[in-house]
Amino acid sequence: MLGNGVRQNITGYLVVLSGLFMLADLYLIFVVAPTDAVLGHVQRVFYFHVPIAIMSFLAFFLVFLASIAYVVRRDGKWDRLAHSCAEVGVVFVTVALLTGIIWGRPLWNTWWTWEPRLTTTLILWLIYVSYLMIRSHASNQQQAARYSAVVGIVGFVDVPIVYYSVVWWRSIHPSPVVGPFAQANALEPVMLWILLFSMVTFLFLFAYLVAERTALRNSEDRLRGIRLVARRAGR
Repeated sequence: MLGNGVRQNITGYLVVLSGLFMLADLYLIFVVAPTDAVLGHVQRVFYFHVPIAIMSFLAFFLVFLASIAYVVRRDGKWDRLAHSCAEVGVVFVTVALLTGIIWGRPLWNTWWTWEPRLTTTLILWLIYVSYLMIRSHASNQQQAARYSAVVGIVGFVDVPIVYYSVVWWRSIHPSPVVGPFAQANALEPVMLWILLFSMVTFLFLFAYLVAERTALRNSEDRLRGIRLVARRAGR
């Protein structure tokens, strides 16, 4: 386990790197990136939407792994990691849905359509909101950890479904630009490099948010333990 001093140093480095990369990313997106001939400036949302969506997939993959580790080892550190990644993942998938709606409005002439990618992403959001609700309404921490671990493992099934939805079903959503089914030369080289830079930027932001939330969860557990000891001592 990392000491508090080491953890604080890592968190400090992450927040500085996130800030610097974000400033550079904003410059690349709004100054360097070419304006799309069809969508115009609204296409710049793409450089936020795709990395944020991928970070949500990463978050839920970590929830999946940490939930399995908790079921096998019953170690609270894995439950804390799963919980932290789930909260950050819900934030990212929420923003991914909102930016996707903004991006798709001028393209589809509607704010929402029940096409496969949007529908499966909404289901993904509902799954992990349910994960957080289960945690908040469980009668005790052990029950919350067990029940949410099951949701974290089973719910991950929807992540590959979201990605492959535009391949498996007829969809008006654009084809993947990254990953195994990405179309060759789908983006101009400068657009691709800015997209990759955005992914690195949001990866630093994701790591910082998870580190901060995990540290907060550790503090919450310590405080809960102190209260439990005080309650027992008062009997």
